[in-house]
Amino acid sequence: MRSQQSRILVQLRDLILKGAFAPGERLAEIPISARLNASRTPVRLAFSTLEQEGLVAMSPSGGFVMRAFTRKEIDDAIAVRGVLEGMAARLLAESGLTGEMRQAFEACLAAGDLALDGDPLSIDGYADYVEMNDRFHALLVQFSANAALQRSIEVNNRLPFAAASATLPMHPASGDGRRWLLITHRQHRTLVEAILARQGTRAQALAIEHVEVARMNLRFAYEKARDGGEIAPAMRLLTPNSERQSA
Repeated sequence: MRSQQSRILVQLRDLILKGAFAPGERLAEIPISARLNASRTPVRLAFSTLEQEGLVAMSPSGGFVMRAFTRKEIDDAIAVRGVLEGMAARLLAESGLTGEMRQAFEACLAAGDLALDGDPLSIDGYADYVEMNDRFHALLVQFSANAALQRSIEVNNRLPFAAASATLPMHPASGDGRRWLLITHRQHRTLVEAILARQGTRAQALAIEHVEVARMNLRFAYEKARDGGEIAPAMRLLTPNSERQSA
């Protein structure tokens, strides 16, 4: 399952969330490729994915630059994903899973268990978990068989931190971070159980609650920084008026 492309994407997301790049900074492929000990092609492809997620932007002169965004923009985008995925889960529970759909979800759950088996979690295990997480959320929307919902998710995922795995690198790979991933993966399993039981309302609530974890984490990081604690590096990417806009 693991690939060089996945590892590079995980590493770049992690650098962004650790504050390695300033808002507006040009992201040059050659030095970043050297920094990650990778060729330029997977780095370029990773930047394209990050541009789709709204974390970086295309530069008029070519290449990519680091984006800045508001706290409200982040919070709103994650909240919308929760509503959309909740609807997808309800529709799927109401219509029921085919044998093929069930196998696809079970494969995701098994891959997640395997990825989180190592303690501490390696970068390869982490990349495997991110791949699994992206696929799990994509299947949830795909199997809902609602084209309008699928288009809405696609548009929303282009906003900062809205995509399913966009906030995962904010957590270390061991200790509390690994335990957090174990909790989120348990939520995956509980959601599938609700869908299999044809519990539409419960599946919808579980999907929304699952996404709410990302919003809670971002709010906690922001409040800790505002109260004088150690600032989460990703918070430096927020524009100065973000607090006023999120009030």
